Amino acid sequence: MQRTDHRSAPSVTAAGELHRWLAALATVVAALAAMAVVAALGLWLAGANGLPGGGFGAVVAATVLMALGVPTQLEGSAVFVATAQGGITALPLSVTLVGALTAGAVFLRPLRLHAVVGGRDLAGRVLRTAALWVVAVVLVSLGAQHSFTVSTGEDLLDEIGGLIGGAPEVGFKVEPGAAAGLGLVWLLVVLALALAVSRRTPLPARLLRFHSAVRPAAHAVLTLLLAYVVLALVIGVLAVFVHGSPRETLAVITLALPNLAWIALGVGLGGSWHGHVTDTIGLPMPEPLAAVLRSNQDVTLDLGSLAEQDGHAWLLLPLAAVAVLLTGVGMALHTRPGTAPWRHALHLAVALAVAMLLVGLVTRISAAFGLALLGMGGRGATELWPNLLVLVALGVGWGAVGGFLGGLVATRVRRPGTP
Repeated sequence: MQRTDHRSAPSVTAAGELHRWLAALATVVAALAAMAVVAALGLWLAGANGLPGGGFGAVVAATVLMALGVPTQLEGSAVFVATAQGGITALPLSVTLVGALTAGAVFLRPLRLHAVVGGRDLAGRVLRTAALWVVAVVLVSLGAQHSFTVSTGEDLLDEIGGLIGGAPEVGFKVEPGAAAGLGLVWLLVVLALALAVSRRTPLPARLLRFHSAVRPAAHAVLTLLLAYVVLALVIGVLAVFVHGSPRETLAVITLALPNLAWIALGVGLGGSWHGHVTDTIGLPMPEPLAAVLRSNQDVTLDLGSLAEQDGHAWLLLPLAAVAVLLTGVGMALHTRPGTAPWRHALHLAVALAVAMLLVGLVTRISAAFGLALLGMGGRGATELWPNLLVLVALGVGWGAVGGFLGGLVATRVRRPGTP
């Protein structure tokens, strides 16, 4: 009997290892599938299914990689007389958010079945998921390339190009090495944030001391960011019925809703972005935002400039104030009773500063396209860059005030004996 037990031990270990690899595979497949579905829907609404040469699948693959922070390069030429070049560095954050939430939820699900988790076990799960993720991202990058003929926007130039074989052919591609590296960074950040915001997932013993300090604040700030996305979704759906161009509005919602929602949060807190959008080519965005940025030189996007285009923009300030206060209250109610208000202020200040840093980084846009044929052609660009230091400083200030006041409010509304 004892010999049989020794023989069965390796099979039990192998079964456990196989189960962990399958869990890692589930995380990778679920996240990429969810991102591909959202990207395909948004691109279909934007009319990308009409691209020549059957390039829709390649565009979907490129969009999924862009959602991971991987830049897409545009380049092409046509028989010595035409050149085209450009590139896009932008995160379609609807795709990014869906992928992050899916990856985090699927990764954490097996961990929640355990009362405790060891550091080695957790590291092994992360490494397995990361290994499969890199392979999958590289495979996606191989399909994210396509070339097609584009119009110059001028009938005469198009006719000349067709006659002399100089019709501009533009291709886009993603470098597999960049996709692997940036995709890995994206996954590690997502898994780290998922562990930070989850209040029910066990942590290794060495990380338990961070549970009460980090998780309530991280969870509260995530709730704040998601609440802004939900509010933006409601406004976007209403705009579909009130204003025209429902398909374009739905495309913006499906691809870039968090971009707009989190810029609104940053602007409401007093932050600013700078950039411009040329008239020739630009990424779709709401008219007030486009009106501020439509220029051939950099302009500032802040609460004042946005309110000049739409007076309702001033509502972003009180909305942000109320949202941060509620965030502080929610954080304090899930923190150990008796915690001093200044500690609440410190925790939320750090969490909101990190959140605003990430918001600034993920809302950057750099999209440029150049086309020349026989010395004539068109150019277009969309540039949007955050003032990161200001955003982080505002996160610290607003977080400190919201955390302190939230702690005071929580002491009054907390029921006696509430943990």
